[in-house]
Amino acid sequence: MPRGANAKREREYNELEEKFEKEGRYKGRESEVAARIVNKQRKENGETKEDAKSATPPPKKT
Repeated sequence: MPRGANAKREREYNELEEKFEKEGRYKGRESEVAARIVNKQRKENGETKEDAKSATPPPKKT
């Protein structure tokens, strides 16, 4: 699981990994695919350091 992920994302990662193993999807790459999905969601929601910095520009000084 990626560093900096909160408990919700950790739980989501574990659920995805188990789901993929049960369904037989992504043979041997279950954890990689689950991590990629969680990372993508974290970035889209502004939960990563990189995205948090660029999400809103600072106000302009007049």
